[in-house]
Amino acid sequence: MRVAPKIALSMDEIQKLEKLARGRRTPVRLAQRSAIVLSAAEGNENRKIASQLGISRETVGRWRRRYAESGMAGIEKDAPRPGRTPSISAAKVREIVRKTTRSKPKAGTHWSSRAMAAEVGVSASSVRRVWKRHGLKPHLVRTFKVSNDPRFVEKLEDVVGLYIDPPEHALVLSVDEKSQIQALDRTQPGLPLKKGRCGTMTHDYKRNGTTTLFAALNTLDGTVISTCMPRHRHQEWLKFLKLIDKETPTEKELHLIVDNYATHKAPAVKAWLAKHPRFHMHFTPTSASWLNMVERFFRDLTTKRLRRGVFCSVPELIAAIEEYLDQHNEDPSPYIWTKSASDILAKVKRARRTLNKTVSV
Repeated sequence: MRVAPKIALSMDEIQKLEKLARGRRTPVRLAQRSAIVLSAAEGNENRKIASQLGISRETVGRWRRRYAESGMAGIEKDAPRPGRTPSISAAKVREIVRKTTRSKPKAGTHWSSRAMAAEVGVSASSVRRVWKRHGLKPHLVRTFKVSNDPRFVEKLEDVVGLYIDPPEHALVLSVDEKSQIQALDRTQPGLPLKKGRCGTMTHDYKRNGTTTLFAALNTLDGTVISTCMPRHRHQEWLKFLKLIDKETPTEKELHLIVDNYATHKAPAVKAWLAKHPRFHMHFTPTSASWLNMVERFFRDLTTKRLRRGVFCSVPELIAAIEEYLDQHNEDPSPYIWTKSASDILAKVKRARRTLNKTVSV
């Protein structure tokens, strides 16, 4: 006579199984298996559990045994089943993967499922299944740029150090320009959002001029000092530096994190900075504007206020930007920098090694 294995559960296991058994989003099979294990842990026999749950004793015994042998892993996944014979051979699968990753179609930059299907002699749906199984997405590409700045490490540690361990009795400001913001008016009015339909807007537009937003993000409290100007030459940059000087406490040292735009290093700017020693400039590495925290604020401004906006004139655009900034400064929230310089440097080194291998191949 076979004896059902005893189930002993810890408090953590009980809580996890109860959550799965009662969860609305838990798959039905997993919820049922969790209920079987919980009932078995209470000392109930397979026959009683089967009666309670309205299933067969064989089903109860199977999942009770699997949990006793493998724990959660035993009930979360079904045992492999033979299934039907694959429609394409393993060699054909390897050929599809190899061609996808190591070759290009004639007169093309990447494979489509139909082009690959014609190349290897299988159906397009078979190609898509192989790509999905191997995590291949030829239609997608991501942009990147690894900085080649010879002083990359020095600048990286300098900027990240200001974020993670800012100096006392000083303000750290992440500063940049968002240039050429266009006042775009749509050629036709869009339809509003409604149940079952997203909002609409025309793909074409009418340009009504541009403005440049100068912004200095206080990394401590998230407030932003800003102004809009028609251009972004060194003259406008000097005006903005003077605005920062006016808007900040005079007794505070100012550490400005900026990119390597030529405007920031113009002779007139250097002369002004020499007369204002409380300003300390910290330059991000070349091709590493992502280190400048104000870029994160610019992204929020774009997605929340500008991208879907309709502006019939530059003053209307500037008014919308100022309204967003006023609301932001009423209840500012700082961006928290979490990556250390060593973590970033390790990732950059891996990227460079990968690039070197690709070039050598």
